[in-house]
Amino acid sequence: MTINYKTIYLTAVAALAFSCQYEFPAVPDNEPSPGNADFSKMINVGNSLTAGLMDGALYNRSQQNSFAIILAAQLEAVGGGSYNVPSINSENGYFAMGPNGPLGRLTLVTNSQTGAIGPQPIGAGDLPSAYTGDKASLNNFGVPGITIGQALTPLTGGPASTSNAAYNPLYARFASAPGQSTIIGDAAMALADGGSFFTFWLGANDVLGYAITGAANPTILTSDSDFQERLTLALNTLLSANESANGVVMNIPGIETLPYFNLVPYNAIPLTQAEANQLNQGYTAYNAGLGQALLAGFISEEEKNYRTIEFIAGNNSFVIEDESLTNLTALGLPSIRQSKKTDKTTLPLSQALGQPSADYPNGQRGLSFPVEDSYILIPDEQVQVNTKISTFNGYIAAAVSAHQDRLILVDIAAFMQEVAAGTIKSNGVSLNASIVPPNGGISTDGIHPNGRAHAFITNLVIDGINAKWQANILKINPNAYIGNDLPVVR
Repeated sequence: MTINYKTIYLTAVAALAFSCQYEFPAVPDNEPSPGNADFSKMINVGNSLTAGLMDGALYNRSQQNSFAIILAAQLEAVGGGSYNVPSINSENGYFAMGPNGPLGRLTLVTNSQTGAIGPQPIGAGDLPSAYTGDKASLNNFGVPGITIGQALTPLTGGPASTSNAAYNPLYARFASAPGQSTIIGDAAMALADGGSFFTFWLGANDVLGYAITGAANPTILTSDSDFQERLTLALNTLLSANESANGVVMNIPGIETLPYFNLVPYNAIPLTQAEANQLNQGYTAYNAGLGQALLAGFISEEEKNYRTIEFIAGNNSFVIEDESLTNLTALGLPSIRQSKKTDKTTLPLSQALGQPSADYPNGQRGLSFPVEDSYILIPDEQVQVNTKISTFNGYIAAAVSAHQDRLILVDIAAFMQEVAAGTIKSNGVSLNASIVPPNGGISTDGIHPNGRAHAFITNLVIDGINAKWQANILKINPNAYIGNDLPVVR
C-alpha cells in the first residue's frame, strides 16, 4: 500500500476564506503633518516580521514589502529622512538546502498529475551573503528567527559554530562588530545618532519556535521571568539611547490565526476498505491491551475509547503520539491514539504523512507507525502555547503602559483575530487568514504576512501614531501591494 500525502492539506486551504465586514477608514484629505512627533530618523527593531521575511525566505521582493519600508515611505511626507536596510540582494532568498544546493523561497504549485495545490521551493536560492553597505547608516534591525534573548547577546553575531546555538547568519551579515555587538545595541547606537522614532516587534519567536515544532522541545520555550526581564532591558536600552525618541511596540498573534497550524486536516488519510482492514490487523493487540488496562482499572472507559485505533473506508484520522495519555508502558502499550478535530497539525506534516522514517524505513507515518510529537500540537500543548502568548502580551502591554508618554501598543494579536474572523477589507476587497491568492494575507510558509497584509499592518501603525501624537500620516491602499503569486503548474 503506497500513499502520497505531500499535498494532503489542500482540502483545508479553501476553508480558510472568510466573509468581510470591516472597512479601513478612508485616507484623510487634509495635508500630511507629523503632529507632536519627530520622524526624521526612524529605527526598526524586530524579527522576521520587521525584516520582511515571507514565503519561508528573506528575498528582495519580500524585504521591500515589509511594513517597515512601507511606513518609512509614508513618513517622508511628514519629515521622514532616508531609510536604509541591509539589502539581502537575492531574487529567491534561502529556504533550505536541497540535494543540489540552496533552495529558494516557497511558491504555490499545482501538481500537474493530481491538481493539488501547495507550497514548494521556487527553485535555486542563495545562501545569505555579507552586507557590504554602510552599516552605520542602517535603519532596519530586523533579524529573522531571533528571540528577545538573542537580540541582547553578542553570540547572535558569532562565532559560527555548532556549540553556539544563538548564532544567526542573518545578523552576522550586517552586525556592527560580529561576535561583540548585539542587535539591540546596534539599534540603540542608531537611535543615539539622531534617531527620533522607533518600532519594536520582538517576542513571537520566544514561543513560536516551540509551537512550530509541535511543542516537542521545552528547552527552547522562554520562561515568563526571562521574557519579562529581557523585554524590559531591551526597551529601556532603546528608550535610554535617545530620551526624546518615541516608539511603537507590537505584540504577538495567536497560533490559531496562522495557516501553518491549520492546513493539514486531522482526517487527511483516504483509505479503501481493504487498506483499512489491513491496517486494523496491525493494531489488534494494542486495542486488546487497552481492554485489559480498563479491566485492571488503569484507564477509564472514556480513555479506552479515546485511544482505540480503528481505520475505515474513506477519510481517516492518523495515528499520533500523545504524552498526555496515561502511561501504560508497563503493560507494553505505547501512548498513541488517532488524531482528533481538537488537535493542530504543523505544515511540515503535509510532506511527512504516509512517508517512512529513519526508525521505520519500511513504514508509513501515521499508519503503520505514529506521527511524532514534533508534527502535532495536542490540546494540552495548545493551551500551554496560548497561555504563554497571553502572558507575554500582558508583559508587553505593561511595558508600554509604564512608558505611555513615549510608547504606544499596536495590537497585532487582535488584528489577526479580525482577519481570521473575516472582518477586514479595504475598498471592498477582503483580507483573510489563508495562503490562497488573491485574498490570502499569509505568505506561502503559513506564518508570515505577505506584502498586502504588511500594508494593512502599516495602516494600523499609522492609525496608532496619528491618534497618539495628533499626526496626519496618510494611509495607503493595501490593494496596491502584492499578495501571494498564483499557482504555477509542475
